[in-house]
Amino acid sequence: MCQAYSCLITKSKKVYWKAGVDSHSDIHALFKKKDKELNDDKLPPENTFARVEITPDDGNYLNIDPDHKWTLRVDEEVKPKWWSKSYEKPCYEAFELWKNKVYGQIRLEEINNPIHPFKLTPPKKITQKHMKLLKEWASVWASVGASVGASVGASVGASVRASVGASVGASVWASVWASVGASVWASVGASVWASVWAYISYQFPKIKTWKYIDKRKAPFNKIKGNPFRSAIQLWRMGLIPSYDKYNKVWRLHGGPKGEILFEIKKSKLEKL
Repeated sequence: MCQAYSCLITKSKKVYWKAGVDSHSDIHALFKKKDKELNDDKLPPENTFARVEITPDDGNYLNIDPDHKWTLRVDEEVKPKWWSKSYEKPCYEAFELWKNKVYGQIRLEEINNPIHPFKLTPPKKITQKHMKLLKEWASVWASVGASVGASVGASVGASVRASVGASVGASVWASVWASVGASVWASVGASVWASVWAYISYQFPKIKTWKYIDKRKAPFNKIKGNPFRSAIQLWRMGLIPSYDKYNKVWRLHGGPKGEILFEIKKSKLEKL
């Protein structure tokens, strides 16, 4: 199974890779016209290129400590007869370029130390600022529909695959969920899913295209940048929004136990 970081190396020691592309087959399709050694039809071990991957020994793609152990593996049933230890160096050099490219797309420090909203001291008083953010988030939720979690996930997921690859993207989700998502969900309930996904979207600041979001229509035509910014801002203030099962009441939770700090009828919220 192909994983990040995956690359192709030719007999001439040219290395081919692309950020966000984990599959050797996809990498080959991208570059085969640029190098005749990628187009050989010789059977192993006579073939003129090899599939290589470098993966973390512990499966943690988010640990870039210099001492963190990554291992190179030739992903071939039969290694080319020209393969030697000397081919590892150009693969590792390309790997460093890959890391700079991929990790430049995410907020790596925060991903490794996610903010837990219920470990922050919430505002002493819920002000108009907080209520306006809640109103915006309720409007976003209403526009995307009850499946907002899936919609946010699809928007972020498409960008994740395009920028950092599936392996790194899965690690981001796992890190945030394990550190904060599960406990926030346990405190607030199912309506928190959208906020968890919104917070994950914040970890990818260079996303340009948001799937299922029409920036020409309300409420997104008045929102610059990340369309889920209101939930993100509330999260980083130590506040998590939720709604009742009839979607007639919206709340803000905060504090160590995620208790309700503010509650307002949807009809009143919309008039703010």
